[in-house]
Amino acid sequence: MVKTRQILSTPAPGTTVPTHSYTDDQKSRLRALREYADTELLPKADSYHIWELRWLNRPDTIPRYMRAAKWNLDDAKKRLKSTLEWRRDYKPDLIPPDEVRIESETGKIIINGFDNDGRPIIYMRPGLENTETSPRQLRHLVWCLERAKDLMPPGQESVTIIIDYKSTTLRSSPSVSVGRKVVHLLQNHYVETLGRGVIINLPMLLNFFFKGISPFLDPVTRDKMRFNPNLLELVPKAHLDAEFGGDFEYEFERNSYWEQIVSVCKIAPDGTRVDDQRMPPDDAPHGDSVTAASLPVESLADADSIAREQAAEALSQGPEEILVAA
Repeated sequence: MVKTRQILSTPAPGTTVPTHSYTDDQKSRLRALREYADTELLPKADSYHIWELRWLNRPDTIPRYMRAAKWNLDDAKKRLKSTLEWRRDYKPDLIPPDEVRIESETGKIIINGFDNDGRPIIYMRPGLENTETSPRQLRHLVWCLERAKDLMPPGQESVTIIIDYKSTTLRSSPSVSVGRKVVHLLQNHYVETLGRGVIINLPMLLNFFFKGISPFLDPVTRDKMRFNPNLLELVPKAHLDAEFGGDFEYEFERNSYWEQIVSVCKIAPDGTRVDDQRMPPDDAPHGDSVTAASLPVESLADADSIAREQAAEALSQGPEEILVAA
């Protein structure tokens, strides 16, 4: 096996994203939630309006919040409104790369490869911690979650997070308070985004950490956690880091990694996208059909309008035709 610094930014050939269909009643609730979201949308004069609309128009946004609420429309509205308010304040899709770059320099959090279901893999290695506890650490995690979403193949809505506690000490391990903030973030503002959470090489000394955050894990999140599983059952051998038994001999180098992830996700220095004036295929609505979205667009706003029309058209189809990542 030859070592490489090239990251894997597309799923393994032949990967199939699991899908499921919606009933007529569920589609009706999805439409109702989207209609509600439109009433909460920022005015066009607001500089963040276009980014908020862009997020709402993602094919996964409305379904994720509806599923997280177990199809309770009132609960879904509350959850969605809470995240809209959080995003307006935090602006997760506009974090400038240089603001969080220092947090990436040891490779403590990297996005590299995909699991068997086409979920982007986020590797976390607390033992490589290089900074003191600060809000920037959480900003870096959010930046990584946003980049993982950029890399999701059509139909996929979630990520796999592999946390490797090898060489982690009491000093480098995140505090319980930080852990609770991460849990809150995932469960409230990145709902249904955690597909799998894998914990490996956890020393007995750090069991207190998971005991400290367990009360804050909802049952659905808890069911997605796995301790020391056979990773080859979850990740293609060609995409699994050789350190964990795979064939992927990735050699982390901070500048190479950072330049690649920023480039492949098309992130501009100010946190916007390098080609906002012509929406790239990665940001277009998921789906293989040739539609208006595949035609040239003059602005991001035009592309978002097209995306919204496509989402509405999809919801009007029969339940067997609506396929979304499980």
